[in-house]
Amino acid sequence: MGQIRLDKWLSSGAGLTRSQARKVIKAGRVTVDGQTCRKADWKLDQDGSTVLLDGRPVGYQAFSYLMMNKPAGLVSATRDQREKTVLSLLDQIPKGLFPVGRLDKDTEGLLLLTNDGPLAHDLLAPGRHVDKTYYALLDGPVGREEIEAFARGLDIGDDKSTLPARLELGDRPDQVYITLQEGRFHQVKRMARAVGRTVLFLKRISMGPLVLDEKLKPGDWRPLTKEELAALGKDIS
Repeated sequence: MGQIRLDKWLSSGAGLTRSQARKVIKAGRVTVDGQTCRKADWKLDQDGSTVLLDGRPVGYQAFSYLMMNKPAGLVSATRDQREKTVLSLLDQIPKGLFPVGRLDKDTEGLLLLTNDGPLAHDLLAPGRHVDKTYYALLDGPVGREEIEAFARGLDIGDDKSTLPARLELGDRPDQVYITLQEGRFHQVKRMARAVGRTVLFLKRISMGPLVLDEKLKPGDWRPLTKEELAALGKDIS
């Protein structure tokens, strides 16, 4: 039976950051086994404590799930000998946390961070065909011909052509939304090159049921909501 700090318990079970958890604890809004507790570092038995926030029970969640709006300039890795990683943006790093899939250093947008290996496998396994949608700014317009080429699959220099992908026009013909079910190296950029275009800006806006929170500025992050966790099959209610 492990022991958990109260602020960590609230962060995992109530969708709070550690700093938010410490504030509600200090404000006297948290009870442990019927007694108000104002100590963020209070140790709790993982399987034998009852925690209430504003009178509502909060269970401990063994895994961490964070949504980040990845900024350009950081690599999607747990460590790198030469570059700063996305984990450098976190004030505290849950044990075993890693980014689910990789976004290029110059690519922005939705990045899921977790220590839940089975979930990561479900989202990344090729056979699962999980949709990933990107917003891209190109160096020129595209139209019906390119849309049809994406839908057929493209030769990007690998042993096999890409799976069919969806190319949709944005407000301008050089602004597009690209939906893939693969995760090959530099795939969006290589697909654009295959139709004679260069990607000038790239941002992932969704992955499976997760959609990038528009309130998150580049570099910001937050725990997943209960609704987002439920959509991933991780209902903790």
